[in-house]
Amino acid sequence: MIGGNESCTAGPVPMSYLTCLTHILGEWTGVEHIEDYLSYAVYLLWVLFPLAVVLLLPGVLIILFYTSILFLHIYKRKNELKEAYSNDFWDGAKLMLATLWDGHGRIWHGYELHGTENIPEGPGLIVFYHGATPADYVYFMARLLIRNKRYCHVVADHFVFRLPGFKLLLDVHGVLHGPKEECVSALKKGHLLAIAPGGVREALFSDEMYTILWGDRKGFAQVAIDAKVPIIPMFTQNVREGVRTLGGIKILRSLYERIRLPIVPLYGGFPVKLRTFVGEPIPYEPNITAEELTAKTKAALQSLIEKHQKLPGNIFRALMERFQMQKKED
Repeated sequence: MIGGNESCTAGPVPMSYLTCLTHILGEWTGVEHIEDYLSYAVYLLWVLFPLAVVLLLPGVLIILFYTSILFLHIYKRKNELKEAYSNDFWDGAKLMLATLWDGHGRIWHGYELHGTENIPEGPGLIVFYHGATPADYVYFMARLLIRNKRYCHVVADHFVFRLPGFKLLLDVHGVLHGPKEECVSALKKGHLLAIAPGGVREALFSDEMYTILWGDRKGFAQVAIDAKVPIIPMFTQNVREGVRTLGGIKILRSLYERIRLPIVPLYGGFPVKLRTFVGEPIPYEPNITAEELTAKTKAALQSLIEKHQKLPGNIFRALMERFQMQKKED
């Protein structure tokens, strides 16, 4: 066996393997002093590696989503489904995917869920702050299904339904487009329903101050009034420190307002501590207006943010919170 520090020969002068390979590469390319270029390339790789990591880590969530989709197709094929989807048929698949996502939340973020006693046994509308990605909601949904045997539907932005390959995943999980009538119907059937009124705009253009960006949206309040259900505010601590956006660039904001597609770059994927807090429900009041209920809900969500989030958000602090004593989970 040849040792790692032995030499190869190129002519009469013995050389180390690294020098030998550099010499051969230089002769093959015809570039003189190629070792200088290689040293510079290695230096650039070392400098840019952290940048590459923070840009690529958010892609892990995309991989998990498509892994979930692949699992559903395998599940469907294995069970030879020939008729329309039934809730009973997909129960096993939902539980398996919940286990997958809950495992990711536990390992990567030390995910915790608090306040589930505030979720009513019957229907209710959960209103949550939208981080740069919906990962915290997926962790919440998975933990709720595993721990409490409750399933929560969600309203998603229209662009989600145009993502390639997502149709089966959305159909199985009963994700809604968001028409008021469809939401009211789901609640009247006794389901839990979640919505982030800020939507994609809040996800992309809120900041480390956790500014609530709802604009004039109050349709969710009218849904709760029409369905006669309580509203439950929900917030996830450090959700904006896990993944950040470049939404502060004005031209990107202008471009989004024109085409309404989430083309703002994301970075991060940091393993920060995530804790979801479910607030006290806002009960149904027959004489309240949608404007008044919207204001009450926004105030309740803002209160959760101020109570559980140190402002402005800080990535390093959120990382360090992984090593603090954990709060007791529900």
